[in-house]
Order: sequence, then C-alpha cells, then structure tokens
Amino acid sequence: MLGIETSCDETGVGIVRGSTLLANVISSSMEEHARYGGVVPEVAARAHLEAIVPAISAAIAEAGIRLDEVDAIAVTSGPGLSGALMVGVGAAKALSVALGVPLYAVNHLVGHVGADVLREDDSEIELPTIALLVSGGHTSLLLVRDLVSDVELLGETIDDAAGEAFDKVARLLGLPYPGGPHIDRVAADGDPTAIRFPRGLTQPKDLDRHRYDFSFSGLKTAVARWVEQKQDAGEQVPLGDVAASFREAVVDVLLTKAIAACRDHGIPRLLLGGGVVANARVRELAAERTAAAGIELRIPPLSLCTDNGAMIAALGAQLIMAGHAPSGLDFGADSTLPVTVIQA
Repeated sequence: MLGIETSCDETGVGIVRGSTLLANVISSSMEEHARYGGVVPEVAARAHLEAIVPAISAAIAEAGIRLDEVDAIAVTSGPGLSGALMVGVGAAKALSVALGVPLYAVNHLVGHVGADVLREDDSEIELPTIALLVSGGHTSLLLVRDLVSDVELLGETIDDAAGEAFDKVARLLGLPYPGGPHIDRVAADGDPTAIRFPRGLTQPKDLDRHRYDFSFSGLKTAVARWVEQKQDAGEQVPLGDVAASFREAVVDVLLTKAIAACRDHGIPRLLLGGGVVANARVRELAAERTAAAGIELRIPPLSLCTDNGAMIAALGAQLIMAGHAPSGLDFGADSTLPVTVIQA
C-alpha cells in the first residue's frame, strides 16, 4: 500500500506491507514558510507540486520495490489546506488509473491514530482508546472504538490549535518559526512554575459546555500582556521562564482533559499523535500523569507523529484488511472533512 499525504507543508509518501513499514519519505517546505512566520497555503501547494514525483520515486527506491508492485493507494482527502490537498489527491488518482489499482481516500486525523499500527515492537493497539491529536492546525480529543469504522469527536480547539499557539508565542518572544522546537529549547533553562499562566476552558463554569474542548487564544494573549508589562517597566524578559511556563500551561490543559476523557468513558488507554508530541515536556508529563492515573500511554514512533504518508498507507491497509471497498475517483479534497468520516 502506497500512501500520500499533502495536507499542509510536508509532502509525505509512505509504503507499508500490512502493518510493516517499508518506506517513509518526507519533503518539507518549512524553510520556505519560515520567512513569513507561518504556513502560506499557496507556497505549500507549489512546494507539493515540485516534491510529489521525487518523493514517490524515493519511497519506491527505499522500499526496494517496483512501482507496478503497488497493490493499492491511499491518500489524505482532508482535512487540511485545500490547494495542498488537491496536489496529493490528483497524484493519487493519476497513479490509481495508471497502475490499475484501487484508491482509498482517508481522513488525515484518523491517519495519526493509524500510525500506531506501525510500531516496531509489533504490539497491537487495544480498542477502544482515547486519542489526543496535537499539531500545528489541529487539537482534537477522540474516542476511537474502531480504527476503520467508529471514531467519535469528543472535543477540539475552539480557536488556536496548540501548535499555532506555540508559533505565535515564539514570534512574540523573538524566536524563529516553527515555534515548538525553539520554545522547547529555551524552556529547558526556565522554571515552569515561575509564572502561572491561565488554563483555558478548565474552570467549573466552562466544563458543562466545553469539557473536552480546548482554547489557547487567551493563553497567548496572557503571555503577550505579561511580556509587554515587563518591557514597559524597562525590565529584562526572562525568556526561559516565560517559555517554560507557557509550555507547562499548554501541556497541563492537554493532559488534564485527555485523562478526564479516559476516566469519564472508563477507558484506561491514551494514544498521543501529531507533531506537537515531539515536544519533550509533552511526552514527559504524559508519562507521569498517565502512570499516576493507571492509564496505558501509547505514542507512535516520533518519525510517524508529524504528518507523513506512512500513516496514511497504514490506515488504507487497515481498511482493505477490514473488507472496505475502494473510494473510487469521484471524491475531492475536503478541507473541513469531519473526523467521523474515516474514508471519503
């Protein structure tokens, strides 16, 4: 199974055989976006056009197969940036027709959960599970009863995603894009308890309507106001403390709500996915919190946490093994595809 992922700024092509990873090639246009301080959709789409054929060729070579040995193709049809998605969808349809193989259009977010089937230890994910997906564009809490047929959205961000908040706070601290790795680096020398930044949607008045939803816009504003007050007073801004305290607030909210979902639904399992999982503090605190709560924690290999084609191929393979019919050729790119639609 060959998988294509072009939902944002990374052109991912992966090849799997069942649940065995054969190739995972990623071409990122991040450096092109860094000059703008964030992802520019048009730039991303053009970068995908340039990278898609070389990425497919590289994945075929890495897997040690011929292109005509591919049995089926899976592609991200949404959610994501419309122009970027169109490149992957167009390439997948062309390959499907040229090779005469079935095509599966799959959900990008569910793909992050599907990445867990590619673990090197071959341990199988036990279902149902709660899944927390945290990336630059998405922060979602899911109840996964069945990977290919039953995924429920429990909550999501109502404004900025966690990754967006990292990027925006990094910018106001004078750190480069993307913000996550740089805040992680600066926070290593800071005190996470130095500043008590707000935890959005965690107050009792918010939990009735937004028990599993996330909000990081207020946190971003609080950091900006705190920094401005220091600067107006002529004081030096302690970047390490600000970064560490901000990061702690984000991670605290993410895990508090995820563990609450596990408890509320009686599911002692939590799976993490998405690029923000590469953040050291996210993994560290997740291990501490889940161990204290008696919850099993699963994190896919870090190379499969960011957007990649291997997770899309893995989900496609699971759909085939479960007996699902191909998608055909009449689907389109859907930038707002709901997570409950696993296959378009």
